[in-house]
Amino acid sequence: MSDGQIEYHFQRIKQQIMALQEDSPPDWEAIDAALEDLQVTYEQMQANSEAAEVLQEELLQQKQYYQDLFQFFPIASLVTDANGVILEANQAIAQLLNVSSSYLIGKSLAGFVRESDDPFRERRGNWATFQAHLNQLSHRAGTQIWRMSLCPRDCEPIVAEVHVAIARNRDGQTEHLRMGVYNLSQSQGTASVTERTSVDPLQRSLLDVVPTDLPRSPLPESLDGLQVLVVDDEADIREFITAVLETHGIGVRAVASATAALEELERFRPDVLLSDIRMPGENGYHLIRQIRALEAEKGGHLPAAAITAYLDEDREKSLQAGFEAHLYKLVQPGEWVEMVAQLANQASR
Repeated sequence: MSDGQIEYHFQRIKQQIMALQEDSPPDWEAIDAALEDLQVTYEQMQANSEAAEVLQEELLQQKQYYQDLFQFFPIASLVTDANGVILEANQAIAQLLNVSSSYLIGKSLAGFVRESDDPFRERRGNWATFQAHLNQLSHRAGTQIWRMSLCPRDCEPIVAEVHVAIARNRDGQTEHLRMGVYNLSQSQGTASVTERTSVDPLQRSLLDVVPTDLPRSPLPESLDGLQVLVVDDEADIREFITAVLETHGIGVRAVASATAALEELERFRPDVLLSDIRMPGENGYHLIRQIRALEAEKGGHLPAAAITAYLDEDREKSLQAGFEAHLYKLVQPGEWVEMVAQLANQASR
């Protein structure tokens, strides 16, 4: 029923009530008042519905924006389910595997893992081995790093390092996997690999055995093991920053409020804090002032950067409040990593 039809029925009911009031006016005063209240309630509901539509449109725009960020993210990135079936893939991984992004959706990553040089080896066995390796993730925490040979379509195999971050549900079960894929063959000038006898059967069949002289990663090793606390009331921002940092071996804990951040700081000591400035309730300024006050009493110092969605945010105010740095949310992903590395390096001096 349309809004016009609802309005029409309200008027018809009101006319009928007015006609009945002529027979027994005293009995219909309360009903007439209730009907007026109903009309007001309806108008409020209509206004709320319009506001909800506007909010939904804004959320859809934000979702599209972050999907675009993911698609154009310079690091080859994947999101898979617990079985390694690809749910999302950006343009960088599609280019690396020489297929379209849409082609990858619904495919198992195992289908791109290089098989043994034995031409008679079954792909089914390769998939089972890959699945067994995935199953081991349920017993591990933090970012896992795999090295394997991938086979792009119609191209020579490449040596790749895959950083795997596990997203779990409230029951602790694996909900999905976020993967950043780095092409190590580019730095070596070759995609060939030789077999190592020291590799266990699982790794030999999965990773197709990488030579020992390959570098662990093209990324600075100093980032491995760093712990970062991210504070932002927007879930999409938390997830995006987490994905960027975890693909570089950085451990991340993300919370949605200043209160939650203070509670988290009672349980662990991060190396760097990244906090949004504009949050409901206690904002980022209040958070950093409380942290600095606690440090004045107990000692220690947590390097911190203020993050904001507004270019014109007061940088000086952030620094005066106690932040060491000020970062715009829409900078290139590499700038997030550089900021964390700089702050951690300053703290270690």
